[in-house]
Amino acid sequence: MMPIETPKVPCRVLGEGTWQWVDLWNALYQERVIFIGQHIDEEFSNQILETILAIYDTMQSLKSPVGTHCVGYAYNLAGFLLAAGEKGNHFAMPLSRITLQSPAGAARGQADDIQNEANELLRIRDYLFNELAKNTCQSVETINKDLSRMKRFNAQEAPEYGLIDRIVRPPRIKADAPRKEAGTGLG
Repeated sequence: MMPIETPKVPCRVLGEGTWQWVDLWNALYQERVIFIGQHIDEEFSNQILETILAIYDTMQSLKSPVGTHCVGYAYNLAGFLLAAGEKGNHFAMPLSRITLQSPAGAARGQADDIQNEANELLRIRDYLFNELAKNTCQSVETINKDLSRMKRFNAQEAPEYGLIDRIVRPPRIKADAPRKEAGTGLG
């Protein structure tokens, strides 16, 4: 079986105006489009942070509106980032699921190290909950109460909580609609 490689797409070289073939992921990065299709653990988070320094801080500092779309699952930090999209520009597909919970750690070692880890987790939790309250228009007390345990939302519940603005559905395609002929995909 032939291996499947990352597709190459034509992309304009910034500053030069010329075109070159680059892999799809680099073309998307140049357009500030990031797909997160896996659990955001420490290793993956570090990879993303290397790319854009800090996801949330970057989203908040951009002058252009940041749209967020949930296609499938948005768990924990991904759900937080979903809610951080520009008001009016965060969406979810009808079967999407969003799960939020308080940050967790796995501290081991001496008592002072464990205490330091716990204090840092509380600081992060308070920051995340305050930002989530701002982004969802929920009170911090509501966020604290709701996220003391894992809280799950389906796409229909997410707008009520302020996590998304609306549910988007893909357009229906008529059975007799004209089809593009198979080709290079470039037009």
